[in-house]
Amino acid sequence: MRDIAWTRSEEGTPLYLQLARSLREHISSGGIDPGSALPSERDLSEMAGLSRVTVRKGIEQLIDEGVLIRRQGSGTFVAKRIEAPGARLSSFSDDTRSRGEAPGVVWIYKSYALPTEEEATALQVSATARVARLGRVRLAGGEPLAIEHAVIPAMFMPDLESLGDSLYQALEKHGFRPTSGTQRLRASLATPTEAGILCVQQNSEVLRIERQTRIPDGRIVEFTRSVYRGDRYEFVTELNEV
Repeated sequence: MRDIAWTRSEEGTPLYLQLARSLREHISSGGIDPGSALPSERDLSEMAGLSRVTVRKGIEQLIDEGVLIRRQGSGTFVAKRIEAPGARLSSFSDDTRSRGEAPGVVWIYKSYALPTEEEATALQVSATARVARLGRVRLAGGEPLAIEHAVIPAMFMPDLESLGDSLYQALEKHGFRPTSGTQRLRASLATPTEAGILCVQQNSEVLRIERQTRIPDGRIVEFTRSVYRGDRYEFVTELNEV
């Protein structure tokens, strides 16, 4: 990590915002690597010649922006940007493990029900066919990164009690792991509820993803709507010349 250069150069701009700008520029220029710890408030205060209250407000500003993350008992770290494959069918759990992190889940609901008209149409099932409705918060390294609401025909998910952190592993166990699908992604803003769950500010940028997947015989096995933190995720698709 390079030493942080600090200059007061913006008349009329609060000092904590000037500090936040300097830290932001230092991070974006590679002065602190993604995932690395930020110097302590005391050290930053001495480096910048500012009060710890001002330093704390500058750090909070960057946490609100998603540039920094705070881990209870560990300190403040530079947030990593996650590049997720946009053209490969994979699960959140598999992607998280491939980055060397531990996936986790907090269940919001997990139950059988009759589908709504929209769900029945999306899954191509009758209005009287039972479905498994699943709502959960997806974690990586203990940090909430996404909210997922999935609907699965009950015939493909006969046992909810054994469902762990990976839906696709559970489907594979029953012989119904999806092998193809379509996915739509759009930018949006977090609602108050979503912001609270994802630990971001209201109206923060999020990515809304709608996914339908199929098993080899063509039947639709999953209809999922997800909300991903826009400050942490980038979906990357490789392009080839036609």
